[in-house]
Amino acid sequence: MIPFLKKYSRKKRTYFILLLLILYYFSLPKKLFKEPTATVLESSEGKLLGAKIATDMQWRFPASEKVSEKFKTCILQYEDAYFYKHPGFNPVSISKALITNIKEGKTVRGGSTITQQVIRLSRNKNRTYFEKLIELGLATRLELGYSKDEILNFYAANAPFGGNVVGLEAAAWRYFGQSADNLSWAENATLAVLPNAPGLIHIDKNREKLKAKRDFLLHKLYLRNKIDTLTYQLALQEALPNKTYAIPQISPHLLEKANIEHQGKRIKSSISFPLQQRANQIIEQHYHELINNHIHNIAAIVVEIPTRKILAYVGNTNTDKAHQKDVDVITKARSTGSILKPFLYTSALNSGIFTPQTLIPDIPTQINGYKPENFSLNYHGAVPAGKAIAKSLNIPAVHMLKQYGVDAFYQDLSKLKLTNISKGADHYGLSLILGGAEASLWNLSRAYATLGSSLNHYDQTQGKYYSDELQDLTYLDDESLDFGTLTDQYPLFDAGSIYTCFKNLLEVNRPEGNENWEFYSDAKKIAWKTGTSFGYRDAWAIGLNSKYLIGVWVGNADGEGRPGLTGIKAAAPVLFDLFDLADDKTWFNPPFDELTEVNICSESGHLASDICPNTEVEWVPAKCVHTEMCPYHQLIHLDSNKQYQVNTSCEPIANIVHEAWFILPASQAYFYKKNHPNYRIPPPFRTNCISKSSQIMSFENNLSYEEIYLPINEKELKNPLIIKVHHLKNDILLYWYVDGSFIKVSHNINELSIILDKGLHIINIIDENGNELSKRIKII
Repeated sequence: MIPFLKKYSRKKRTYFILLLLILYYFSLPKKLFKEPTATVLESSEGKLLGAKIATDMQWRFPASEKVSEKFKTCILQYEDAYFYKHPGFNPVSISKALITNIKEGKTVRGGSTITQQVIRLSRNKNRTYFEKLIELGLATRLELGYSKDEILNFYAANAPFGGNVVGLEAAAWRYFGQSADNLSWAENATLAVLPNAPGLIHIDKNREKLKAKRDFLLHKLYLRNKIDTLTYQLALQEALPNKTYAIPQISPHLLEKANIEHQGKRIKSSISFPLQQRANQIIEQHYHELINNHIHNIAAIVVEIPTRKILAYVGNTNTDKAHQKDVDVITKARSTGSILKPFLYTSALNSGIFTPQTLIPDIPTQINGYKPENFSLNYHGAVPAGKAIAKSLNIPAVHMLKQYGVDAFYQDLSKLKLTNISKGADHYGLSLILGGAEASLWNLSRAYATLGSSLNHYDQTQGKYYSDELQDLTYLDDESLDFGTLTDQYPLFDAGSIYTCFKNLLEVNRPEGNENWEFYSDAKKIAWKTGTSFGYRDAWAIGLNSKYLIGVWVGNADGEGRPGLTGIKAAAPVLFDLFDLADDKTWFNPPFDELTEVNICSESGHLASDICPNTEVEWVPAKCVHTEMCPYHQLIHLDSNKQYQVNTSCEPIANIVHEAWFILPASQAYFYKKNHPNYRIPPPFRTNCISKSSQIMSFENNLSYEEIYLPINEKELKNPLIIKVHHLKNDILLYWYVDGSFIKVSHNINELSIILDKGLHIINIIDENGNELSKRIKII
């Protein structure tokens, strides 16, 4: 018994001892090491993708789960051979060290165990005998609270290895350029002797001392049968490290993102290490090609659709700081170009506005002063909706948006969480579909992945939807998603509309080298879309199958446009090179419960009417059964020779032949027949018949409104009104009248430029056959 306790009662002595035990129990802090650690990003296989130095500028990795067997053997043989036997301190070692140091008159030998050294490293106090006594007590407490392997992990993660390198993992990468698990016996021996004398690691100094210590340890390992003769001899021949290595930066922009969100943590990501490496190589290859056109930046992301996990993340090229190499373009908002068109098309199908085959106008168009143009600057007159999306035609897309509604489409984009599109529908107007808005590659990839996932889930659940289908992308390997509950109601779009859109996107012309993909049995089916922003500033390509989504952006981070910077030329080749790395070719199964078989007019694409002569049975989204019946087939009345149109004013009813005729509005027919040689205009009325047709000619869309505003030019003069007319016959004469006054005769180029005063005006055009076209307008 402690002598001074004898004078106290047994009860007080018990309380005192209990107090000491409580103090002993709580003497160890809950967190031994409070120093900041580096942010470490690992792949799904556990390989290092990159690390961000700790805030105190030390390369100190977070503790790992285990220490490599080679290093464990080396450090125990060098520092603490009885580590697994002592209770935290070794009385024999302490005694030997004390005797030796007294004889030498200075400290030449240490008796601390690894456990004691862990306590010393965590406390970082001045070295005194009293401090050593505290360390000894805390070491025993540490042994009671942690396993031997955990204590060894503490040591390996926090021991000094020279300079600003702390911990085994950081030392392995800094001195040998590889993970600690891959180090040789000689390399492990080198690191094992460093915590005892970290100043020895230097490129120029102390080389012989360091080698002597390493070789001494290797000899000990050999004598104790830890390594064989050959291994020992080869280890002695290995050179010491002669330089420091940079920490790998396999995905530097994802590392920066992880550092913001999980600073100082070890993050096991969903990134596939081999896929990331190959993606980096592909981006580097295309960068060296595009740099010749002064295009400096590329970003790409590969996503596994079922889990939303990111498998590869390339935030930018390895360009220079002048061209913003450190900017993570994946998360930056850029002009969308045409990349939103599939969402509009899906929305329109989902609302039952048209079928995929319905003809959409593709003619010179001006709506409220907005005048879109196709990329080719050509017109098709009318084009099937699905083909318009596959060919990325701008004018049909504007007509689709006008018909569907800007506000409705804006709400759909909001549901897809394209958060950069936030200024209200009126702000964007019809330009919303042609690059008038901005979105990030991250958000666009998430939106496209959501559509793909909806189809997958519909198939897997036998016709159900999940209530929370829109889930964010993740780079965390252990993160799982909660898609909510199963429901009969689709949260965004029905599966039939999504599938139809993807089927049309299969028809997008692939870049050079992939044009004939459909003729190969092993070819991958990929629904994909490109986009090019105004001024050739942004090139997009996004594609997916049932398992993978890949998104690509190409351009200049500073917004500089370049000729040739288009989705098909710059971004698409990157997309398909990345898809070549994918190991899956599966395609979506048709959601037949959300598709309906209907009779489609072969020429107009509308639901077939009774007079449509040629029809086809097509699978269309279920809501398309409510679309308009074919308006373009009309019964016309012909003479018995079918050379002229007639009516009862000039032909007995018994002689009149009735025939269904495909008649487009003149403004569409004018361009349509240039691309469809088989398109036939109706025969003219016989001269002795009274014509009731007004379809033979039409105004261009700049006269689609009755009220027209004519702006003032820079000379403060009123701009002229440009009036254009399309006639089914190119070589016919047109006579122009304004307010009853004859103005001119036109031939082939049927256009009038005229300055009109404010107020009401009447425009009349009469062709040489007497067909008349009139329009009442008001200049405001």
